[in-house]
Amino acid sequence: MLTEEEEKFLSYWEKNREKDKSLSQHLWIGLPLGLLISLGIILNYMSGWYTRATMVANGQSTPLVLIFGFILITVFCSVFFKRHRWEMNEQRYLELTYKKKSQESTTTMQQDDGINSQVSN
Repeated sequence: MLTEEEEKFLSYWEKNREKDKSLSQHLWIGLPLGLLISLGIILNYMSGWYTRATMVANGQSTPLVLIFGFILITVFCSVFFKRHRWEMNEQRYLELTYKKKSQESTTTMQQDDGINSQVSN
């Protein structure tokens, strides 16, 4: 038998699996994680703890390249994070549906065996 939590997850995921797959959902849900990673990179860059890297970055790159890189990191992290969560939920859903179907088929076979044993007696 499936637990109550697993039944709730099955009903939730059946209703929301297509909605959660959309790209706009990916961008808005995972955006804070991507911004947090970009903020960490910016703080590391601004702190200047590695002076040689700071000198090279100031001499060879423009602020526009850095801003584009941070935006790219933010979008990638947000899409990757949300897509990974969607895939994990989908995998769990498929496992639970398989488990539910196998339990139902086992129950049906046991009932059929009980009926057949009563008929043969």
